[in-house]
Parts: sequence; C-alpha cells; structure tokens
Amino acid sequence: MKKMTKKSLAIALTGAMCLALVGCGGGSKETKAETKAAETSAADETKAAEEGAVDLNALTLDEITEKAKAEGEVVSVGMPDEWADWGSLWQAMSDTYGISHNDTDMSSSEELQMFATEGKNGTKDIGDVGYGFAGQAVSEDLVQGYKTSYWDNVPDWAKGEDGKWMVAYTGVTTFLVNTEQVDKVPTSWQDIREGDYKVALGPLTGGNAQAAFIASAYAFGGDMNNLEPAFEFWTELAEAGRINTLDITQANFENGEIAVGVVWSFTGIPYSKNIEQYKMTAVVPSDGSLQNGYASVINKYAPHPYAAALTRETMFSDEGQTYLALAGAIPTREDFVVADEYADQVISKEDIAGAVLISDAEAYSAACETAKTRWEEEIAPLLVQ
Repeated sequence: MKKMTKKSLAIALTGAMCLALVGCGGGSKETKAETKAAETSAADETKAAEEGAVDLNALTLDEITEKAKAEGEVVSVGMPDEWADWGSLWQAMSDTYGISHNDTDMSSSEELQMFATEGKNGTKDIGDVGYGFAGQAVSEDLVQGYKTSYWDNVPDWAKGEDGKWMVAYTGVTTFLVNTEQVDKVPTSWQDIREGDYKVALGPLTGGNAQAAFIASAYAFGGDMNNLEPAFEFWTELAEAGRINTLDITQANFENGEIAVGVVWSFTGIPYSKNIEQYKMTAVVPSDGSLQNGYASVINKYAPHPYAAALTRETMFSDEGQTYLALAGAIPTREDFVVADEYADQVISKEDIAGAVLISDAEAYSAACETAKTRWEEEIAPLLVQ
C-alpha cells in the first residue's frame, strides 16, 4: 500500500470534510474551490517531481540550507575521501549541517551512466566528472542546475548554463613516482620515452587517463586538434610492454604495483603524503601538462537535491576552496586567496606556469572522445598485462 505523505493526507482530510458538509446540505463554492486548488497544487508537485524539476536557483541559500538539513543525507558518486580531499568536505557537511554522506567511487562515464540508467528512480545526488563529460551530462538531460552564491566569481569557462555543471577546482598533470622502484625520477614525457619506465594512467573511459593522454600530445608537438604525437608515443610504449594497465588508485601505489603513474596534482600530492610504505614524489612534467578541472553535477532525479546543492555551495566557500588548495588543486573562484598560513603548502604559480589551461569544454570533450575511441581500436589490442 502506498504511504500517504503529509500533503496527500491533508488533501484527503479536506476532501472528507467537504463530503461531510455536502451530506448535511452545507456545501459551498468556497470549499469546493479550495479543494480544487489543493488538488491542483498536489498534481503540480507530483508532475514536478516526476520531471525532476526542482528549481534550486529559485530558492535562497537559507531555504536550501534548511531543506538540506531536513533531508539529512547526501549520496555521491566518484567523490571518495582521498580524491581532492573530499573527506574534509564531507566532514564539514556533517559538522556544520548534520548531513551524513556515502560515496560509490566510479569513473566519470560510469557516473553519468548510473544517472541515466536509474532515471526517475535515482539513488545518487551528486557526482564529480571530468571537464570533457560536462557537455554530455547536459545534452543527455541528466542534471539540474544550481548556480551557488559565488556564481559571479567563477569564470565563464568553469560553469554551465544555469549551473548545470560547475568546476570548483583544477589540477595539473603530475607524475607520481615511487622513488624506491626507479633509479631516476622522470621530470618530462621525453624522460619517459627515453627510459624504461612502465607507466600507468588508468582506463581511457575515465577523465584522468584522457587528460594524461592529451597532455602527452602537447609534449611532442601536438594539441587537442592533433593527437597523432600522443598515439605514436603510447603505441611505442604498448609495443614495448611499458603500459601498466592497473587503475591509478592509492591502493595500487601502496602495494607497489605501480612505480610511475600519471595523475592529477590533487591526487598525486595527497597520495605522496599518505603512502607510508614507499617514498613517493609528485612531479609536474616540464614538457606537457594540462591544467584542467572536474565538474560537479547534480542528478536531475537526486533524492536529496537540497543537500546536493548545499554540497556544491560548500565546495565554493572559502573553507571548501582551502581544502582543495591543500589537496594539490587550484581553486577556481577568482576572488579567493589562500590564507597566509597555508601559502607554502599549496601549488605555486611557478608550478603551473607551463601548463595548458583547458577552457573550451566542447573542444576538450571531442578530443577526449577521439582519444578513447582510437585507444580502444589501436592501442588496447597491444596491451598484455
């Protein structure tokens, strides 16, 4: 039996009262009109819920906060504690608002696939997808918008129409190296080409690997519109058995199964600090590095849309931007300045001076799709693990 909500119970009671009055000869136009209005309002709410049409941008931050507290929970995908130190974000959500959290880690494509597959029966609220997947999230109508109170301080390239996606941080291409397993730490893609390193970049269905692939194109004279140098490079490594097909998780670095991995700075720097079994170092390659971000996306059918909106709000707050900076990310808000006490703990402008800032989501998405498709056709068949 379907449970009655407070709204439907109120409507039912109103209807019962009207019937009682009519039975006693007490029916009135006003009572019938009120009943009709209540029924229409309920129907409109039901239709809005079915369409996933919560208008988060029409609410004040105070209203969103109160509704989020009432929901009491936010469920994410692809936002584990160790990635960009989301752990601090989730702790802040709990400490400040009493909102609990759980996450299922997955790649960008898997996140959007879950939103699409679950549809109106969505069980996830918010995800964090590679910049190249932002357009897909919108074109497939999988997300809803929330612009945050910091909207005007976020550059245009880092936000989609109506806040259907927003980039809270960027990172730079980074080599994470186990210095106990390699004789010489590579500081460039050319070093890797000339050495005997076996390199991991993760599956090409994920945003990390796609970015690593495109970064290597820039190192050898290519760019987003010319990926041939990257295909030549990775084909060489594949034929030489020098591609490690394991995913670039902290666990795989910790257990010694990856000696050299290409990651984002916001995972490479935390991993290098967290891994105790080996001495690790994180290096930004001198000849090919992208500065690129991940976009938060709120599921169109999020079961806790207000908590999801408040999560994004917290990402862009001074507190959230500080967490990201300390995790090796570059905060996106143009008016944010990290506190002096943390200045020597974050990436400097010199560290990212040579990185190529990716600011065209459509062009980047096309390059990522080319990289993924041709990798499966040309390079994957060469891999033997």
